[in-house]
Parts: sequence; C-alpha cells; structure tokens
Amino acid sequence: MATASSSAASLGATPAERDLQPFFVLHKASTGRKDRTSNGQGKLRKRNEPSSSSPKCGKKLEGSMSEGGDRLLFEQQQVEAFDIVWAKIESTIKDVLRDQNASVFNNIQQWVLECFNATRLLGEPSIAEATRSFPVLNNTTPGQLFTALVITRNMEFVDDILTFEELSHCLKSHGCHVAMLSSLEFSLKNGIAGCLKALLREFLGCAIDTADISILASWYREQDSYNKPLVLIINDLERCCGSVLTDFILMLSEWVVKVPIILIFGVATTVDAPRNILPSHALEHLCLSKFMLGAPAERMDAIVEAVLVKHCTTFNIGYKVALFLRNYFINQDGTVTSFIRALKVACLLHFSMEPLSLIHGQILAEDQKEGKSAFLPETMLKYMDELPSYARNQMDDQTKESMAKGLSELVTVQKLWSTVVLCLYEAGKYSKVQLLDLLCEALNKDLYPLRDSSCQEGDEKDNGVSLTNEPCQQYSIMQSNGFICQIGRKVRDLPTGMLYRLIESWEKLTADIPEIHQKLKKLQSSVAREGGKSPRKSSKDISKRYTSRVSVNTDKDSRTLNSQAGTFLDYLIRNFLRPIEGMPFHEFFCFKNVEKLQLVLNGDPRKRIQVDLLEFHKILGCSCCYKSGNALLSSWHDSSIMYSLGQEHGDLINLHDWFQAFKTIVLQNTNKRKQKSKQSQLPKKRKDMNGSGNENEASIQARFCRAITELQITGLIRMPSKRRPDFVQRVAFGL
Repeated sequence: MATASSSAASLGATPAERDLQPFFVLHKASTGRKDRTSNGQGKLRKRNEPSSSSPKCGKKLEGSMSEGGDRLLFEQQQVEAFDIVWAKIESTIKDVLRDQNASVFNNIQQWVLECFNATRLLGEPSIAEATRSFPVLNNTTPGQLFTALVITRNMEFVDDILTFEELSHCLKSHGCHVAMLSSLEFSLKNGIAGCLKALLREFLGCAIDTADISILASWYREQDSYNKPLVLIINDLERCCGSVLTDFILMLSEWVVKVPIILIFGVATTVDAPRNILPSHALEHLCLSKFMLGAPAERMDAIVEAVLVKHCTTFNIGYKVALFLRNYFINQDGTVTSFIRALKVACLLHFSMEPLSLIHGQILAEDQKEGKSAFLPETMLKYMDELPSYARNQMDDQTKESMAKGLSELVTVQKLWSTVVLCLYEAGKYSKVQLLDLLCEALNKDLYPLRDSSCQEGDEKDNGVSLTNEPCQQYSIMQSNGFICQIGRKVRDLPTGMLYRLIESWEKLTADIPEIHQKLKKLQSSVAREGGKSPRKSSKDISKRYTSRVSVNTDKDSRTLNSQAGTFLDYLIRNFLRPIEGMPFHEFFCFKNVEKLQLVLNGDPRKRIQVDLLEFHKILGCSCCYKSGNALLSSWHDSSIMYSLGQEHGDLINLHDWFQAFKTIVLQNTNKRKQKSKQSQLPKKRKDMNGSGNENEASIQARFCRAITELQITGLIRMPSKRRPDFVQRVAFGL
C-alpha cells in the first residue's frame, strides 16, 4: 500500500507511488517523533542518562544484547540447516526424475541421429544454393519433417518444463543444435513472423529483427554446423494455435533441404492430438514417431521411495502430513511439481518451528564425510553441545546423554522401517499398489499397536519364521482391509515363479540388515528343500520346472511356500514396521503439524489480510505499537486504523462517524504539539497555523478515501449504494 503522509505528498505523487498494492500492510513513520526529539526530549534524555548507565541497567542491557545475538545466530543456523537438507532433497529428486527419463531420452537421441543420417542421403546443397534466399525445390524433394511425439501424460504443463529442459541438455550433450519454443510463440498475436524470430533467437543466440529463414540457412552452412542435427522442441503442442503452426510446418517443409529441422512435440493426451489441431495438408508433411514418458504416478513413487522411504536425509513426515500430501497430489491432477513444493514448505516449517532441528544439517554434513559414524551416540552428543544456547535451553541437561542414545536408535530403527516398506512395495507391485498409498498406511501409528497385539501369542513361533502350514493360524496382516492386508493376501496367491523372483528381490533389499537377512536365509533354505534346487539359481529355470509339474504334491508344496513367504512378511511387519511418530525424540526429525502446512498451502487470503491489518506490528516488530497495547496510534497505517475502527460497527458503517473517528486518531499527536507551542506563537503565526489546518483537513479526507478504497480492493467492505449513500457495508466478519 502507498503510505499517505501529507497533502502535498499525496497530491504530488507519481503514478508509481499511487499504485495500490492492497495485500501488503506497511507502517508509516510518526510525523511528530522528530519534533519531539528536537524540542522537548533533549533535556529528558540528559535527565535519564545517569539511570540508564547504572550497573543494574547495564547488566540488563548486556543480557538482552547477548540474548538477541544468540537468537540471531540461531536463526541463521536454522536457515543454513534447511538449505543443506533441502539442497540434498532437491538434488535427489532431480536425479530420480533424470533416471526415470534416461531410457526414453536415449531412444529419442538415437532416433534423432537416424533421422539426421536419412536427411543427408538426400544430398547437400552447394554453398551458393545454401546462401540464396529461397528454398531448394525439385521433384525428388519429399518435403517431410521427421517429427517425434513425446507423450507426457501430465494434466499440468508445469511438470513438463523440467522434462524438456533435461531433454534439451541431453541432446546438446550429444552434439545437436537445440531450440526450445513454448506454445506462447505460436499464437495469433505473434503470427508466423514471431515464430521465426523466436526460432532464430534460439539457434543464433541473439535477437533478430528480420523474420527471414534464409538467415538460419546461411548460418547453418557458413558456421560449419552442417554436420550436426537441428532439433526444435515445442513443449506443448495442444496449446498452440493451429493456423500459425500449420503455416510454420509448411514453411519448414519447403526449406527441409537447406534447414533439415527435426521436430519434437510434447503431447499431454494421446497420439491423435496432431489430428485434432492440424489440417490434413499439414499432417502430410510430418513423419511421426511416438515416445512415451513415465506416468506421474510412477515418477511420484520414485520420488517417495528416494526421499521419504530410503531417506536421503533424516527429514521425515508424520501420518497426517503424508495423508495431506497424498490428497494434495491427487487434487492437483497428479502434478509432481505441486507435491515437491508442498514437501519443501513442510521442510521449511519444520526447521522454523523445531529448535532442535539444527541437528539435521550437522548429521547430513557428517554423514557425507564419514558415513554411518554420524549416527553414533557420541556424535549425536557432540551435535547437541554445539547447538546455540537458545536451542540447548529446550533440552534438559540431565537427559542429554539419553537423548543422544535415543536419537541414534531412532535413526537405526528408521532404517529397518524403510527396509520393510520397500519389501512390502516389491510385493505390492504384483497387485499394483502405489508407494504413496502404502507410505500413508505404514506411517499410521494407530495401526501399529493392533499389529503388535494381534500376534503376541505367536511371537515365539514366528520369531523363528515358522514354516508349518496351519490353516487356522492368524496373521497380523490379515486383521485389516488396508493395502498391507491386500499385499499379504497377494503373496499367498502368487505363482511359484513370481514368488521366487520376489524372494530374490527381498534378498537384495535386506543384504545389509543382518537381523532380517538371517530370517530370509531360513526361508530360502526351506524353499530350496521344497524345490530341490538352490534358491540362488535362475528363477526362470525354477519356474519352468514347477510349471511343468501338474500334480497334487506340487500344489501342496506351492501352498506351503506361499504360506512361508506370508509368515516372513508378517514377521517383518510385526517387529520392524514401527512408525517414527511412536518413538521417543521423533520431534527432532519428524514434521507432523498438518494444520500449519494446510494453512500455508491452501491459504485463507481474506483472513490473512484481516490479521495483517490488526496485528501488523507483530510482523514488523515495532516497539511503540507493542507498548500501546490495543490503543490506536496515529503512526499506524491508515488502512489499519480504519479497519480497527470498523470493528466497532455492525454490518453497516456510517461514513460520517467513521471519518470523525479516523480524524480524531490522526490528529491526536498534532493537537498535543499545538498545545505545547500555543503560547510561544505570535498572532501572525497563529493565523498561518489556521491556514495549515485547512490543508490538513483536506489531507485527512484524501487519506480517508484512499484507505476506504484499499479496504474495498481487499474485499473487506462494499462501497455505498444509491439507496444508502452515507453507509458502507462490511463483507468480512471475525477471524
């Protein structure tokens, strides 16, 4: 908001200064503070100097300064810790997305090379022909453009931006000239000339005022660039203007000998998208090929696995937060970018709300240097000693060693939990269970006591992974109807070949977990006895032998193996699938304030505006406003004064009463100064002061009108109607 200070300032303001920005509430300086300092506070300051220099006050001042400095250091370390942790998470996400698209990008690069070699078989024009400002046309010229349709399957375009940037980097690294244009370039407003200028700017690296494709043809031949493919990426075909894109394709087809551009179109729906946009005579000049990227759900599972299950950092989320992020991802049409942004907000809120979260950055830095040594109790204790005093005050000195040991155990148990979730996910792939859904159920601490208590009687049998087939035996994973229950039933129904492949994948996941790997070895030895072969042999050979047998004994052995695998899975769930929220000291690493996250992401702009208008001094840290309490000051912003006065009225506010109340608040400091200087003023001066009072009246009215306009723009009041021109109506009530 623009700050209204005086009549001259408001009337002589520039257009930029008169520009209203209604969603920011600022604090204007008090007009009388300098006067008070120069007139009457000089003697007062001298009179109070001895008391302020007393030893007691000196100690208070020194203590407040040290506390403020420590607080500043603590906030700085909070920001640094967040930057370290989120940088690791962000790099992990980029690596995951790059790996997801690596195979498709390699196929596209190979296709580009094949297309380029095919265009060179048509012959190369001479230098004279290549530099002429007209295309090379003959009867042998096919006039077709090699075109790739990259099916992204994203509802929102924001996810495709990073994908095509990575594709551009991949092609450039293999020696291609790459230009990337957006659908905005192919609009009626830009026309074919705007498309050509954008194309020249991308390839030549400088702005060209002339829309002439012959410039590109000359550059392609003269700059010795003819040995490299020309690739044009249009990242969103379905948003392009069909007529402009048609003219662009027809023009490129005429220049295909001089400028053999290879097109790559991004398509979010199906391969029929070009037919819905382009006419038939334009489609005749396109030689189409199709490439399919991974679905958003597949990319989401890969991100969740790397960040929230395998824990590239020690940052975790609680059950309610995970459930909210899942619903947020679904409600945003499966937009991965929105999920990443929400996860970043959750991480930022955790570091800003939890004082002891500084250990995250120290553990991550130490872990990158020394590996697992960062999780030892003595290392944790060193981290706690290095915390600022503000953070150490949150801990009890008597329990510091126990906290260090508990944190070390927490990280260890989290690794076991991650292994079990990955084992469940490997089994869940056969029933198409999404990892994000499985994560939400695995984080639910309310289900863990049920899983634990339902099998306490069978702990002694199952602790050694009982391999007997008892039809009446009850397993914990069969006690609910969630995804874990679904996975357990699927494991008991898997064919023998799939079961062997599943056990092999479990073996890889649990290779560095001795307490789990030993139980898996017992299961594998039992499988070897039942199958007559070592479980390390090829699962294809084993599955062929078992599928060739058709007998009652084979069916019985198969049921036994499935039951043993289900028992092993139940053992993992019962002993190691303990959510982090149910463990001591989880507040250090786990963010679970879903209400705060929901408020930040979903937002309530009208409520936020009201809070800012009434409590702006909390954001600005203004000392004079804190001391005033609920009393209104003239140094407040005009909109804050107006809105605070409006709280005293109902749904209708009388404009005259509102203005008089506003005028009283604005003039309260001015009247005090007038009373102090009234006796020292001459009659002539008094007459001049009355004149300035008239100007002040006009200034107050201008400020009053501006504040009402700002409140109207923010949607808090409705302007007067013809029926009641002297009243405004309140739109928002309460907070």
